[in-house]
Amino acid sequence: MKVVVYSVKSFETEFWALANAKQHDLTLISNELNAETQHYARGKDAVVVTSEDILDATMLLNLKQLGINKIMTRSMDTAHIDLVKAGELNIQIANAPFEDQSPKGLAEQTVRNLNLWGIEKCVGKACCCLNDCAKK
Repeated sequence: MKVVVYSVKSFETEFWALANAKQHDLTLISNELNAETQHYARGKDAVVVTSEDILDATMLLNLKQLGINKIMTRSMDTAHIDLVKAGELNIQIANAPFEDQSPKGLAEQTVRNLNLWGIEKCVGKACCCLNDCAKK
């Protein structure tokens, strides 16, 4: 999958490289996702954000228009994402619900979810979609 990962700190890049092991085409961006940086999502299959990145209805619509159908947050919390609007736009949402919330653990959880999405499977307890789907 082609993925843009927003809000990556310099110390996290090694964790991303190790977790990914060249499975996905990752673009690591140090900037947060906002109106000025959303264009980096063009041509990608998925977007990865943090709880600092606000995905309100407008941002979700913009991402959908850029071709994004999958969004992963590197947090347990999804309060920063308008899940209702994501459902209306048929955008799949996943979080990082597992105990290991270290930068290494979050990178590994994210790549695991990307792997599952890449083979058209549900991400299990990481799934935050409000829509019922046959894959759950």
